[in-house]
Amino acid sequence: MLQDRDRIFTNLYGFQSPFLDAARKRGDWDGTAHLLARGAADIISEIKASELRGRGGAGFPTGLKWSFMPAERPAGQPAFLVVNADESEPGTCKDRDIIRHDPHKLIEGCLVAGFAMRATAAYIYIRGEFVNEARVLEAAIDEALEAGLIGRNACGSGYDFDIHLHRGAGAYICGEETALLESLEGKKGMPRLKPPFPAMAGLYGCPTTISNVETVAVAPTIMRRGASWFAGLGEPKNTGTKIFCISGHVNEPCNVEEEMGIPLRELIERHAGGVRGGWDNLLAVIPGGSSVPLIPKSICDDVAMNFDRLKDVQSGLGTAAVIVMDRSTDIVRAIWRLSKFYHHESCGQCTPCREGTGWMMRVLGRMIEGRAEPGEIDLLQEVTTQIEGHTICALGDAAAWPIQGLIRHFRPELERRIEACRRNARQAA
Repeated sequence: MLQDRDRIFTNLYGFQSPFLDAARKRGDWDGTAHLLARGAADIISEIKASELRGRGGAGFPTGLKWSFMPAERPAGQPAFLVVNADESEPGTCKDRDIIRHDPHKLIEGCLVAGFAMRATAAYIYIRGEFVNEARVLEAAIDEALEAGLIGRNACGSGYDFDIHLHRGAGAYICGEETALLESLEGKKGMPRLKPPFPAMAGLYGCPTTISNVETVAVAPTIMRRGASWFAGLGEPKNTGTKIFCISGHVNEPCNVEEEMGIPLRELIERHAGGVRGGWDNLLAVIPGGSSVPLIPKSICDDVAMNFDRLKDVQSGLGTAAVIVMDRSTDIVRAIWRLSKFYHHESCGQCTPCREGTGWMMRVLGRMIEGRAEPGEIDLLQEVTTQIEGHTICALGDAAAWPIQGLIRHFRPELERRIEACRRNARQAA
């Protein structure tokens, strides 16, 4: 269990003001100039040593990603930090609370990360539906600018750094980093082919790093407290703290910051009041947001919540959005609903995703009522493998993985429905 002294987001529930005076009392903006004085190379080295991995879903090593930004650039060429606050993954609501209640952690993190990558400015791309959150963040940016913490000669460091807030228009696909860049440039949000990668040719063709809200927000605390402190929480390569979003059939849905690697059962019972009807009433859990495969109760009993442990059981930590489903759940309908979401949100650029998501949704729709043939289960599995890994971005994977998890763990339920439907048809005849 995470100790209070190790918490980074001390205003996650909004019991205090989100603005500058209260943020400073919580430790934000404390000695920021001294952090910058350590130099860009030292900041990246410290982030690497902390073994921080991206909190947006992919889990890529953050320090390594920041180091990809070219240190030498043509004279006058700008470079950008882009913060992905387009939080649209079903079940995920952590970045929203950071922005709403602890915006100065994000703003200070932008400064530290931007300085480390020699960025000219930061753009925070926020989901359009986050109206109140955008207002809070805009006000926090304004007061940081007025206090000299960002802008010209930020924190008295001699470094000029502006932060701009950009509101999206509610498209899930813009959570993909290159689609986000397209949208930020005023174009339709559709993923770009890679290479070139954003670190070489990103926003407006300039070197760019795209990073998640939580990833950026923890950087100043890591710099103050040291990489060894952060790396001492969790396990090697799965270090630090993480905000978990717990929803679904639990008694007390919540967001909570906990240590990476906490057992899933402990996380649910300690912080979310347990499964509705007790642990034995659990059917399955989606452990990392809607795009990762579900896991049944038998795995939930013992699995630990980090990137590698969940990968070992053929799922993923993703955004750490824990969606709990008890035995009252129609599991086939639940996965069909996710399939419908991904079909709706496909940008249509790639044929496997454009055509395949609709086909999978329709087949699952028939399987809800058992109106399918037994051979279609294997055919559905085959189609998911033809979509997975064959699209420009990961939306195709996100559409395929929940269905793969359903077939892997609940195939008997699919077969039961098909057989029941055929039996009823015989009796009617």
